[in-house]
Order: sequence, then C-alpha cells, then structure tokens
Amino acid sequence: MTTFATGTDTLTRDVLTVLQPGFTGTTAPDWLLRRLGEGLASVGLFGRNITSPEQLAALTAQLRAEREDVLVAIDEEGGDVTRLEVRTGSSFPGNHALGAVDDVELTRQVAHELGRRLAECGVNFNWAPSADVNSNPANPVIGVRSFGADPDLVARHTAAYVTGLQSAGVAACTKHFPGHGDTAVDSHLALPRIDAERSLVEARELAPFRAAIAAGTRAIMSAHILVPALDPDHPATLSPGILTDLLRRGLGYEGLIVTDGMEMQAIAGTYGIEHGSALALAAGADAICVGGGLADDETIRRLRDALVAAVRAGTLPEERLADAASRVRSLARSTARTPGVSAGPARETIGLTAARRALRLTSADPYEPTTHPLYVAAFTPVVNIAVGDETPWGVAADLARLRPGTETGTFAGDSAGASALAVAGTRRIVAVVRDEHRHPWMTEALNTLLTTRPDTIVVEMGIPQAPPRGALHIATHGAAPVCGRAAAEVIAGVR
Repeated sequence: MTTFATGTDTLTRDVLTVLQPGFTGTTAPDWLLRRLGEGLASVGLFGRNITSPEQLAALTAQLRAEREDVLVAIDEEGGDVTRLEVRTGSSFPGNHALGAVDDVELTRQVAHELGRRLAECGVNFNWAPSADVNSNPANPVIGVRSFGADPDLVARHTAAYVTGLQSAGVAACTKHFPGHGDTAVDSHLALPRIDAERSLVEARELAPFRAAIAAGTRAIMSAHILVPALDPDHPATLSPGILTDLLRRGLGYEGLIVTDGMEMQAIAGTYGIEHGSALALAAGADAICVGGGLADDETIRRLRDALVAAVRAGTLPEERLADAASRVRSLARSTARTPGVSAGPARETIGLTAARRALRLTSADPYEPTTHPLYVAAFTPVVNIAVGDETPWGVAADLARLRPGTETGTFAGDSAGASALAVAGTRRIVAVVRDEHRHPWMTEALNTLLTTRPDTIVVEMGIPQAPPRGALHIATHGAAPVCGRAAAEVIAGVR
C-alpha cells in the first residue's frame, strides 16, 4: 500500500481528499492510483466500470491495495437506476414500487440485500436513497426514483432504506437536499427552480431528510436546484444558507455533505466546475462529486489547482477545507472493511417478492390469461440521464420465455399506434408505456390501439397518473426487469 507522496503538501492533500472522481475502464488507471497515494480518499464507480460482481470485487481490491480506507462510491438506487446490473437491469424494484407496497420492513430488507451485494463487491458508499417527494407529476428526472408524493410515506421509507443499507455495512448518501421532487427541469440539463413558500418546503421537502438524519444517514447529497424561499441567490449546492444554516444548524446534521455531480449543467453551465466546486466547499459541502461525464486526470488536476488557488486567494477558507477533508477521512476510516465479507444471509428473491407486491391491476372484466404468443409494443420515451439508455427494461423478454413465439417492437412519435397495429397482425397486443401522462404521443398511440383492439393489455412502468385503460391495466411502479417479470407472470397466468 502506497503512503502519501512526500512531495504533496497538506493543502494539496486536503484538496484531493474532498474530491470524489470517476474514471473509465474496468481496472483502475495509473493516474488514479497515483492520486490515491497523494491524498485522494474517494472513488466513484459507474456502469462503465462494471461487468460482473467478480470483476467489481477485483477492482475494489485493486483500489484498496493502494489505499486501504478508500471510500468506494456508487450510484445504485435499484429499480430504474442501477450500475451494479447496468447491462441486465436491476434485481430490485425501485423506490416508487416500495412506496406503493408501503411496508417499511420490506423496504428495509430490500435495502439490506442490495447493500449486502455491494459490500461483498467491496463497495462501501452508496449515493442513495432518493428522499425526494415527487409532488410534481411532470418531474422529468425523479419520478419512480421517489417513494411517492406523500411526505410522511417518503419519510418512513427513506428511514427504512437508510437503516437497511447501513446494516449491511454500506454508508447511505440520502439525496437530493433540500428536495428535487417539485421540479419540471432536469438538473443534468439546466438549473431547476422551486417556487414554493418556505413553510411548504419545510413541511414537505424536508420531512424525509429529517427522518434520514434521525435514522443515522452517514451522508447527504445536495441538489443543484434554486429554492428562492430558502436562498434567492444560490442553488442549494452553493448556498451557505441551505447547507450550513439549514442542514447543519437547523436540522442538526453532523455527517458528510456531498454535492451532486458538478459537471451537470445546472452548475457547470452557470458557474463552471472549478468555481462551482470552490463555492460549494465554502458553502458547507465536504465532498465534490465529479466523474459521471468528466473522468480523467486532467479534470482532477484542474480542480486541484483551482481549489488550492481559491484557498490562497481567501475565497475558500483553509479551515473550511480542512474540516471538509477531516469529515471525509473520518467516514472513510469508519467504513473501511475487508472486501467480500458478507453482511448477513442472502435474500436472493426479496426483489421479486417486492415487485410482485407492488403490482396494481385494473380490469373491467375478469382477466383470462392468454395461452398464445403475444405482440409486445413498447412505447419508448427518451430516458433521463440518471437512468441511462443502456439498461434493459420492459416485459418482452419474460413474456417470450413464458409464451414462446412472442415478439416485440419499439415505437415512438405520432405514428406509434398505427405502426404497432400494422406489425402486430392478429396477435394480442401488450402495450408497454412509461409515464404516459408526460407524453401526449403515447396517449394517442394507446387511443389508436384500444379503438381497434380493445383486448389490448396495457402495462404502465412509470408513474401511474393516467386513468387505467385496456382489457387489463398493470401498474408496476417502475421499469426494472424484475418489475417486468412480475407483470409478465400475471399476463401469462403463471402466478
């Protein structure tokens, strides 16, 4: 194991300590290992870094050979947002499905099993759960990543998730403070704004974070959103009033504060990542997340030099930087563990159990399962950046397994419904939608199908806001393959 490079001064080591960078490839590059020797304390992993649990375990062992107490972070929410199973889709339903079941013990068990799998691979820090109250159905980036629209429900499941994850030895990073639910803009693309009264923000948005703090969450992630009722001038990530006055002093939070990805356009497009990172640390953040899009040594060098310069210029107090670095090191030491150590017995089927319980079925007449091959028409919207478009979703694979000969097609746009009818022929259609209420073309496609083929089965794999329609309407409350499998079982009548 490499010790800190003797030529690295205390200021530079502190700067490197507060960074949470990413990288490309499935093994650690030389530059990253060198930075770990110079003081870097955290590494962020994404889908591009993972091919299997065995490969991930080897990668985390490689990192720990350089620094034993490194924080290995990942964005593993389960459900629609998965990095551990990015190529196959998650074995766990996401938050919205768990909220639909509303069994906090089930949520705890799911989070524990997910954490157990991460811990066995050497991951000890998870940028999850999402504690956002999805009060705006038009929200393009949270949606099924939220437990729901009711603050009390979101609060109790956030606490259960934190408890379950951390009982497996993985630090939870509850996000996105002070709450990203009431937005209509994706902060990956621009700066969202929440124009709610302070009393509403405190009663609605903050309730889940209070619960997470009470449950002992080890970290909280800031949101790149403007909330004028809390700070009219700065987005939350850059706001002393939100991070220090509200989160630290008002809510009494003592754990690590992590920024959302600084290369997201809400920050990078308005402040730039270097200036934005200095402002975030000065405001009260302890760790700078960067690496989802910028994942090279040049980014680390730029941030290192900019933050050192900010300290020397007096815009970032050196004691604030030192405090942030101390918090990172403290968490890193306390979460250090031997990779591959199991955190209790496996519960391999808990994800499918939860997905089955989350289904909501609506049928005007008793449903008679089909015994013939089907045609699955997947009406596919543009997926938000947090989810990514490389992860499979839907019911087609499981229906093809349960009803051999079933085929599928993907459709979008104004002619989607007519195109699906033309290809399906005489086969019964299973129309799969995702957030129909947000996509008028999707509603029109369903209207076209149901007018001609009223026996169409509709599977909603997003937020079920539109009225149920079809011979059978199945709301899965998420698009993970495990949710698709649960729906396919109902369609085929094998449960």
